[in-house]
Amino acid sequence: MTEGNFVDYVKLSIHSGNGGKGSTHLHREKFITKGGPDGGDGGRGGHIILRGNPNLWTLFTFKFKRSFSAGHGEHGSKNRSSGAQGEDVYIDVPLGTLVKNTETGDVITEITEKDQEVILLEGGLGGRGNWHFKSPTRQTPRYAQPGIKGREMQITLEMKVLADVGLVGFPNAGKSTLLSALTSAKPKIADYEFTTLKPNLGIVEYRDYRSFVMADIPGIIEGAAQGKGLGHYFLRHIERNSVLLYLIPADTKNLKKEFEILRSELQEFNPELLDKNYMIVLSKCDLLDEELKAEYAKEMKESFGDLPNMMISSVSQMGMIELKDKLWALINEPID
Repeated sequence: MTEGNFVDYVKLSIHSGNGGKGSTHLHREKFITKGGPDGGDGGRGGHIILRGNPNLWTLFTFKFKRSFSAGHGEHGSKNRSSGAQGEDVYIDVPLGTLVKNTETGDVITEITEKDQEVILLEGGLGGRGNWHFKSPTRQTPRYAQPGIKGREMQITLEMKVLADVGLVGFPNAGKSTLLSALTSAKPKIADYEFTTLKPNLGIVEYRDYRSFVMADIPGIIEGAAQGKGLGHYFLRHIERNSVLLYLIPADTKNLKKEFEILRSELQEFNPELLDKNYMIVLSKCDLLDEELKAEYAKEMKESFGDLPNMMISSVSQMGMIELKDKLWALINEPID
């Protein structure tokens, strides 16, 4: 999906380098009439290497350059001199990038660590020079091996946002407003559904110079696991979040039903998402008076029981400090 400078899906064409040819040179030197073979080996072709870069957060750089070719190996030369190796090409990608073979759809690798390097395509081997083939019965071989050609492949890069907390909820549930209230992020905020079309990241400052990353995911609707709404374009971003924060607005008709729909969509997309630590939050409580707040608090107790839940308002800053405390505890709580 492409929205502004945020790109999380791209197809690339990659080519590794050809190996250099071996040399068929015969040694020539004054006073030596039959110097014999001394052709050197060809250099190997350059590799295509994928490397994790923690300073990147989007695949935007590949929007304009989608083809990468490594250098070819140099040919061998006299005096058994090997050719130079072809130049390797490094492709830097954000952490959380999944690499697939475009033709088969098979997953090749996943980049999750800083400076992690994976060779996607190896360069072709250089051919051996003629001196490798001399023997008592063939003292002047006039042939050498050609270099092996490089390989070509079409790959698909899919990025999954890495964050400590992921905001999950229906469109217009107040996710972007909460992100802007807790962090310095400036997501687009408006009173209509699907205002957010791309994940937004923000850093939440906590006590004692500690912090954690929060991600605002575009809203989920019923049927999202089958691709309805924005479907798989954003559901995959939830997979890399440590804690899920289910956001339910105070103007919803049925709190429990909305929560169950959200959980059902995540389960259908990937059942492992239900194993993550989570918290249920009732947003937009600035719309409620004290009497309604008491009624909603009672309803949340009846609907969710002992599940972690609370009421907040991003506009009036109600419950913001308590929310940070609870999220920090969940982030550092081991998963059963």
